[in-house]
This record gives sequence, C-alpha cells and structure tokens, in this order.
Amino acid sequence: MKLIVGLGNPGRQFEATRHNAGFWLVERFAAETHTVLRKDAKFQALVGRHGPSGAWLLLPQGFMNASGRPVQMLASFFKIAPAEILVAHDELDFPPGVARIKQGGGIAGHNGLKDISARLGSHDYWRLRLGIGHPGEKQGVTDYVLQRPTQEEREEIDAAIARALEVLPLALAGDLQGAMLKLHSGEKPAKAQRPEKPEQAAKTGEPAKVAAADPVTQADKTEQAKKGSALGSFLKKLLPETDPARKK
Repeated sequence: MKLIVGLGNPGRQFEATRHNAGFWLVERFAAETHTVLRKDAKFQALVGRHGPSGAWLLLPQGFMNASGRPVQMLASFFKIAPAEILVAHDELDFPPGVARIKQGGGIAGHNGLKDISARLGSHDYWRLRLGIGHPGEKQGVTDYVLQRPTQEEREEIDAAIARALEVLPLALAGDLQGAMLKLHSGEKPAKAQRPEKPEQAAKTGEPAKVAAADPVTQADKTEQAKKGSALGSFLKKLLPETDPARKK
C-alpha cells in the first residue's frame, strides 16, 4: 500500500461531523506515528509520508465532491496504481462501531468516492469503511452526515478506528487479506435489542406479548364470582318481587 487517503470536508465547522470519519482515522494514524501533515498547494491537500513504510498520507482540502483531484494528482506524480491506494471514509450502511475493508465495489452515492473513481478511471482502489449509521430516510442523508454524532456514536466510531489502526501495518505491508481477516473477526457483536412494548409491537404488526395471569389473582377472582352468585340467590328469596319469574 503506497497511499492512504482520508475523506472529509475542510474547515472547523465540519471537523467533528460524521462525514469526516475518514479524516479522523488518517489524522489519528499520523499523530500516533509522528507523521507530519503539511499543506501542499500543488496537490491541494494535507500531505505527509509515513517513514517506516514510505506510504503517503493524504487529506484532500477541497470539499468532499472534489476529493478525486488531489488523489489523482499525487497518484499520477508518484506512479501509484489504484490497487495500491486505501481510502478511509464514512459508511452509511454500517452502524457506528463497525469497520470493514474491501476492494472496489459500488460507491452507494458517496460523493467523495464518486469523484475519486471518476478521476482514477477505476473502482479498484481499496476502501476502509467506517460505519456512521443511517438516518432512516434517503432525504435526510445530507443533513445527517453533516451533523455531529452523539457522544455514544462517537465513542463507537473511535473504537472502530482504533481497531482499524491495529491492522493498518498489515495493509501497509501489502497483506490486505490478513488485515481484513483480523479486522472483521475482531468486530464487536451487535447489541441485543430491547423487547418491544405492546404498543410498539402493534405498529410493527407483531403480536403483543401478554403477561401470564397470576394464579393467586385468578383464584381470588373465581372465589369472588361464586360469592356474588350466592348473594344474588339469597336476595331473590328475601325480595321475591325482584325475581321476574315470580311476577307472572
């Protein structure tokens, strides 16, 4: 692996938003490995070189939908093939806490990936996908990715980034399969869902779960019914006019 790209939007107003998850990973890797990222006007990006591996780190400084130009320029200048590029980015299809690696595939409407694929003329670059969750409606995606995650979501994303950084040395050494195996097998199991309330089950079409009757309570009700019936018979004997059969 010769080039690691982090996707995001530049500027303080965007630095803590979900769309910048790719930036978070590369910035954290640079900090942990003491790799200095400097603004390079030629490549229109923050650029650094990881000493031990010789790989380039790149954070495009145009907006997300213009991410491809810096990637294409640096890759062309240093003769880096698409299969030697790893792009870290936010992924709507995964919940926070999930990180996956894959090569190629669809871009699912991600504007940064769309521009990179167009500029490189290929989908064959590798992708490190960091789950950020989905708002539930397609119309809400734009606002969602440009908002800050909740504290719990950010903690989950940071944990996924930590696991991804653990396998990054394997990726840099060219062992992408080993990196994938280690990352995917080390993923945390999904949280157990809370049982639905009866009204929630009605909305989803599932039958509501009814609690079993308390046997003591049921016995009390039966005894009360017997007493009520006996009392009624006694009153009829004392007050014959209340008995419809005796009015005839």
